[in-house]
Parts: sequence; structure tokens; C-alpha cells
Amino acid sequence: MTSLWRSCGWVLLGSALILALSLGIRHGFGLFLAPMSAQFGWGRELFAFAIALQNLMWGLAQPFAGALADRFGARRTVLTGGVLYAAGLLLMSQADSAWSLSLSAGILIGIGLSGTSFSVILGVVGRAVPAEKRSMAMGIAAAAGSFGQFAMLPGTLGLISWLGWSGALLVLGLLAALILPLVAMLRDQPSPAVAGTEQTLKEALKEASSHSGFWLLSLGFFVCGFQVVFIGVHLPSYLVDQHLPAVVGTTVLALVGLFNVFGTYIAGWLGGRRSKPRLLAGLYLLRAVVISLFLWAPVTVTSAYLFGIAMGLLWLSTVPLTNGTVATLFGVRNLSMLGGIVFLFHQLGAFLGGWLGGVVYDHTGSYTLIWQISIALSLIAAVLNWPVREHPVARLQMAAA
Repeated sequence: MTSLWRSCGWVLLGSALILALSLGIRHGFGLFLAPMSAQFGWGRELFAFAIALQNLMWGLAQPFAGALADRFGARRTVLTGGVLYAAGLLLMSQADSAWSLSLSAGILIGIGLSGTSFSVILGVVGRAVPAEKRSMAMGIAAAAGSFGQFAMLPGTLGLISWLGWSGALLVLGLLAALILPLVAMLRDQPSPAVAGTEQTLKEALKEASSHSGFWLLSLGFFVCGFQVVFIGVHLPSYLVDQHLPAVVGTTVLALVGLFNVFGTYIAGWLGGRRSKPRLLAGLYLLRAVVISLFLWAPVTVTSAYLFGIAMGLLWLSTVPLTNGTVATLFGVRNLSMLGGIVFLFHQLGAFLGGWLGGVVYDHTGSYTLIWQISIALSLIAAVLNWPVREHPVARLQMAAA
């Protein structure tokens, strides 16, 4: 740990703080569903669609944000993302219709997140550390984002109680603006090309698209997105439907954020010692078990808290393992872009998980079907990740030889 801090301490700290703000603010959006829907007489589908659109725009913009960061360094990309993120929150505080909510919470914040979240920031970390420390460093940065989720969630609830949902969003917009000065800590430069390995964007895309492991990782990450956004947006309302106090849902999401700190750190540590794809398969199997037990047992305050702890350990543990595998397979030269394409699949899943949760509830009055789909998808993701092998592509093997 000491040697890791000496080699990239300021970059790692800046990356961690940006992720903590970016992901911490985003983690609390589910808390705005009830007060905004109640004030304007919306069904749950309308708010869920805006958050689903946010995840879709985030995913669609991510490969482009990643490509810019790979070629020109991450500073300008993160700076632009921070501006759009803060502007989206400020406009969301004034949203009073479907279109204004979709523009602010959906489009602006979604694009802003593409420049301030995992693919770009972990690309910075991946380029700053040697290969043997990469998985651990990514785990530390992802854990910081998880701590932001834990710290910001009760803060967001307190702001809503104190200032109302609109005032709370104004304060969150000011917090998002803190990303801008933190950009100075990202001393990121494009990775120098190794002789014989320089690629154009087209060549990098062709190489990745012809690799089966790239597609298996992407499809597995789709499942992660489906599950975390469905749970993040709809779990508080689901628990209220089960006659639990509203504060229980907030506490559960805070527990997810807290234990996600440990989960992502442990995943990063294990990823440097064990097969990352096999660890991913195990994580998805455990998610299926945890969700099944949660649905099988009576829903109580205790079972809800235990679910939050268990899911927290598995929540974003997939991120350092997935990005680390991409870096092993293809190198770090185009890591932000290729990681962004994999993340696009995550966000396609996130769009469906967030939106379908609202659609199914409004049509059936229950989330049962979506929970069942989440279990089935976990099993599929485990099967998809198991055959991936961590062998660098032939181009990197020849360069090493």
C-alpha cells in the first residue's frame, strides 16, 4: 500500500474524490421518486423513465468520453462532465414536467456522468500504476466511490427533509461543482505507444470486437447494470409497499454504499491474485442467492438490512474485476474507450432495470416479476463470465517477447 501511494498517491486521491462525489450524488436519486411524483401527480414510470434515460445517455456517451480521455488525457473530459453534471442537477431542481425531468435528470446528468465516473477515472488510475498493482488501485478508487454512496445518502435524505426536494437538488448541484477544482489532481497523459503496438481507434475496435472475451464481459456487465439500478431506484418504494418505514429504505441503500467499500476493495485485492473472470462468475452466483433469500424470507427491518449488507459486498465489486480484465486483454492505451464500450452494456441493462421496474409496477402493482428476472440474469451472467481467459492479445504478447 505504501509503495502504491508513493507511485500515484495524488492521482489516486483525486480520482477517489471525484468518484465519491459523482457516484455518491447519483446513488440518492431514488429518494426523489416519491416526493416529486407526489407533488406533480406522476406515476412511478415517469420518474423511472428519466433515471433510465440517464443511464442510457451515460452509456451511449461513455465510449466517446473514454476515447477523448485516451487520446488527449482525462482532464478536459472530466472538466466537461463536471460542468454538465452540475448544470443537470440545477435544472432538475426546477423540473415540473416529463420533458424537463428527462432533459435534466436524464440527458444532462447522464452525459455528465460519462466524464466523471468509472471508465474515464479508472482509465486514469490504470495508466498511473504498474500492471501488478492495477487491480488493487482500481479497487481502492472504486471503494472511494462506494464510500461516497454511503456518506451522501443520509445527507441527501437530510437535505430533502430540511430544504425540500428542489432545495436539496440545488445543494447537490453545488457539490457536483467541486469536481472542477479536483481535476487538477489528475496528472493524466495519454499512454505512450510501445513499439509495434500503436493502434488507431478503428484498429482497437476491430481487435476488441473480434475477441470473444470482450463480448462475454460486456454481456455479463449488462446484468450488473440491470440489477443495481433496479434496486437503487425501486428498493425504497418496494420496502414502503411492504409496510416498512421510509427511513428503512434509505438505511438499506446507505448500508449498500458502506459495505460496497469493503466489497470493491476486496475484489480489487483478489483480482491481483485470482482469475478475475472466475471471481465475476462467483459474484453473480452469490447475487442470485442473496436476492432469492430476500424474496423467500418475510420482509422485515432485519431482513432488509441484511439484504443491504449482502448486496453491498457484491454491488460494484464487478467494476475493478471487469475493467482489470479489459486492461489485461488489450492493454491500457485504449482502456477508457474499451472500458466505456463494456460499460455501455452495463448502462443498457441499467436503462431496462430502472424503466421496467416502473412499468411492471404500474401495470401489476408488484415488483415480483422484475425480482425473478434479476435472479435469472444473475445465473446467465455467471455462465457468460466463466469461460473468459486472461491472456493478452497476440499484439501484446509479441511486444512483450
